[in-house]
Amino acid sequence: MLWTASQVLRKFSTSSHYYQNKLKLAIIGQSLFGQEVYSNLRKQGHKVVGVFTVPDKDGKADPLAVAAEKDGTPVFKFPRWRVKGKPIPEVVDAYKSVGAELNVMPFCSQFIPMNVIDNPKHGSIIYHPSILPLHRGASAINWTLIQGDKKAGFSVFWADDGLDTGPILLQRECAVEPNDTVDTLYNRFLFPEGIKAMVESVQLIADGKAPRIPQTEEGASYEGIQKKSNAKVNLAQPAEAIHNWIRGHDKVPGAWTVINGQSVTLYGSSMLGGSAAAGQPLEIEGASQPGIVTKNGLVLYGTDGKALVVKNLQFEDGKMIPASKYFSSGESSSVELTDDEKKMAEEIRNTWKGILSNVSAIENTTDFFKSGAASMDVVRLVEEVKQKCAGVQLQNEDVYMATTFQDFIQMFVRRLRGEDQEEELLIDYATKDVNNMTVKMPYQCFINGGFEDAENSKTYDTINPTDGSVICKVSYASVGDVDRAVAAAKEAYENGPWGRMNPRDRGSLLYKLADLMEEHQEELATIESIDSGAVYTLALKTHVGMSIQTFRYFAGWCDKIQGKTIPINQARPNRNLTFTKKEPLGVCAIVIPWNYPLMMLAWKSAACLAAGNTLVLKPAQVTPLTALKFAELSVKAGIPKGVINILPGSGGMVGQRLSDHPDIRKLGFTGSTPIGKQIMKSCAVSNLKKVSLELGGKSPLIIFSDCDMDKAVRMGMSSVYFNKGENCIAAGRLFVEESIHDEYISRVVSEPKQQHYHCLGVIQCMWLIKGELHSVNWVHPFLCFSVHQRVVCVYSFFCIPTVFTDVEDHMFIAKEESFGPVMVVSKFKNGDVDGVLQRANDTEYGLASGVFTRDINKAMYVSERLEAGTVFVNTYNKTDVASPFGGFKQSGFGKDLGEWRPYYSILLLKAVTS
Repeated sequence: MLWTASQVLRKFSTSSHYYQNKLKLAIIGQSLFGQEVYSNLRKQGHKVVGVFTVPDKDGKADPLAVAAEKDGTPVFKFPRWRVKGKPIPEVVDAYKSVGAELNVMPFCSQFIPMNVIDNPKHGSIIYHPSILPLHRGASAINWTLIQGDKKAGFSVFWADDGLDTGPILLQRECAVEPNDTVDTLYNRFLFPEGIKAMVESVQLIADGKAPRIPQTEEGASYEGIQKKSNAKVNLAQPAEAIHNWIRGHDKVPGAWTVINGQSVTLYGSSMLGGSAAAGQPLEIEGASQPGIVTKNGLVLYGTDGKALVVKNLQFEDGKMIPASKYFSSGESSSVELTDDEKKMAEEIRNTWKGILSNVSAIENTTDFFKSGAASMDVVRLVEEVKQKCAGVQLQNEDVYMATTFQDFIQMFVRRLRGEDQEEELLIDYATKDVNNMTVKMPYQCFINGGFEDAENSKTYDTINPTDGSVICKVSYASVGDVDRAVAAAKEAYENGPWGRMNPRDRGSLLYKLADLMEEHQEELATIESIDSGAVYTLALKTHVGMSIQTFRYFAGWCDKIQGKTIPINQARPNRNLTFTKKEPLGVCAIVIPWNYPLMMLAWKSAACLAAGNTLVLKPAQVTPLTALKFAELSVKAGIPKGVINILPGSGGMVGQRLSDHPDIRKLGFTGSTPIGKQIMKSCAVSNLKKVSLELGGKSPLIIFSDCDMDKAVRMGMSSVYFNKGENCIAAGRLFVEESIHDEYISRVVSEPKQQHYHCLGVIQCMWLIKGELHSVNWVHPFLCFSVHQRVVCVYSFFCIPTVFTDVEDHMFIAKEESFGPVMVVSKFKNGDVDGVLQRANDTEYGLASGVFTRDINKAMYVSERLEAGTVFVNTYNKTDVASPFGGFKQSGFGKDLGEWRPYYSILLLKAVTS
């Protein structure tokens, strides 16, 4: 916005517009900006009677002086205007001799005496690159960025005896873009618009229309010039604050940090809006987590988990390199130039000679900056080289990274040849327009960091259960694919960077993986929904949401897996010490079910990876797509090749081979009890590999008469119908105290139609479409068998919620898991606590259980006696990443989640959640 006395926005052009009133001007300042202001004022007919600028440096005149001398304008090059705070009489006299009516100060690094400022008829005007009174001082642009201002701008003000405190003549402003730097902000707005504004300001004065608006002290700030010693970046703050500090110090003086005991200056910061490329962790002093050196630069993380990327690094010896080359700096060999490239090199040598006019000859060892070049010379060099060699991509920072002529030519030739390109992950996606987005789904086996067809090129169809359509064809892994995946995982564990990696660095990669999952959560939830039949909102919140939480939780455990020091008896005079270490097992296999495809992957693989293992995972044959999308994100997160391998296919082939494979040291499985027994047998016979099993359940929920009835009805229904009843801890049997039984059933029966959309809409499709795989073969016979036994079926319509009452203990539905939206209700006698406990425990399963009562003593008594890995008190389905999860008896053994998971505890661990 242009701010004049009448608050009117005026359009201004520096072209051939005729002004009636002209002034005699003294230009006091320097730089290319001063040169442009000088030239445009002369074009508009004003007479420049004198230019006062800085002395030549290394034999080179300032651009303002060059332009003025060429025009025959008197030029004065005073090294200073004052000595010990007092004006130098000879200098002041020389200034007064030109007879200026107005001093124009576009950019001036010298202190000008007040008797010079006030001498002309109209005084002096100064350009300042901030919206005064904000950011007074010499580093205004820097502090605009450092403090994260949303708006930048400049002021033209009347000079007074204060520091940037004079009355305002005009101001303009612009938005600060998220990745603006000092250079981009200056080049885009402050430089071109500032030139126009200075010229317009002079004309306003000439026309007698220039305002003098006093500055307010409200919102005023002053920041001095930053010194290198004060420019160290604080990495223990949010990513945006780190980014602002780096970009605000870009070039001068340069924000720095400490890496491997050496001060390293960071240049070219930008917020990381998408996924980071794969990379290598780098420990940085004071950072909340290690950075990652990627092909795009050095990724830094803030305390908020967000990230930024730094393009260039400069070391203490002045050498600057691309941050992406941190681990390979100094390794590149010289390239041999072709005849055409040699000709180009000579043309570029002439360009260097034209810029470095004070250097007699440009040798291969000539240093651009040590020869006197400044930032404006960098711009000139880049633009002239681009004009000579159309098509080559050069930026200003390339010059800072290749300061000698030889290095510059080597960089230029490599850039010309396109040798800076790095290998990208190749993915052949299946795409689908759904849920107002285009989802991109990998469909091949993921082995050793890449997607590839199955060994025999065999595929199968994965089906959308909502309409029976084919989503895509998916690779059908073979035994040979399993062997290759295990070999890759073994190599990655024994010889790859994963096994040697610092645990904290490993955690950093898992944090990054969680961040990527969060960035892609809508896409993951959409894929989960179309592939498994999950309701989208539930997939987003639970299937995907808890998966992200799981990876973040175990990322934090990476550097906290500790052993113990054990006191032992001493055989005098010896003093002995014993300590234990917890070490990763090696290659682990994971076989997961179809009801929570991504969440089951996360529950088992996050802990496995946190402990330093590598893995081969088989998703359920009918729901492979989110696992394969996860594999893609793992590459983007920088997980090394071979650490994660995903094999879609059949349990009978892939699962069995994983159970039998001699190089696998542990297998984790979630599924049915019969299959779990077969896996355990195969693991024992093959190589006695460790096993953790999360198997079937028939979880009892006991509802006492003193419960909160509203809550018991609501949570009781959720315990059965959550996720369409496809829930391993679903309440397989409700025991309701006799005195409230009929009221409870009546309340439940009135609810199912209201629950149709959230819990049940897709189960109907699951039954129809994927029925032969898991619904018709189980839920349907379950209902038929139940009705055949003359149980009262209170409410049933296809696979909309079904409620059975008067269920007796010997009946089929009282003993077997339904894995569908089927509520099984039995009553128990009033006050018979021990009797109902005996009935609840009369099962071979022991995964979960629950109790509803207002009596805390009763709740504790019951929870202590229920034989299940999890006991819910006045709640249900409340799982958390910090709480261990697993069963007793034929529901399996071993725990997912919580601190016990990485240690493979042998204790019977019960979680009580209330």
